[in-house]
Amino acid sequence: MKRWQLQEAKNRLSALVREAQRAGPQVITVHGRDAAVVVSREEFERTRHPKGALKEFFRRSPLRGVRLDLERSRETGRKVDL
Repeated sequence: MKRWQLQEAKNRLSALVREAQRAGPQVITVHGRDAAVVVSREEFERTRHPKGALKEFFRRSPLRGVRLDLERSRETGRKVDL
């Protein structure tokens, strides 16, 4: 992913959008920190409407059938002197 400083992104918005369409998500930084991501409409729609139901996702999981220890600890935490 290419990173664009905010000022550069504002000045070259058309290029930023074309690059998101061509090469994928583009990161915009503010003061050197990631602040936003520009994605193509196609990418946005794909992530906004995932394929299939959640139960189907779990059915296809490679972890299906793994036994998990889901018992909750009965510890109350550390003792506090009042």
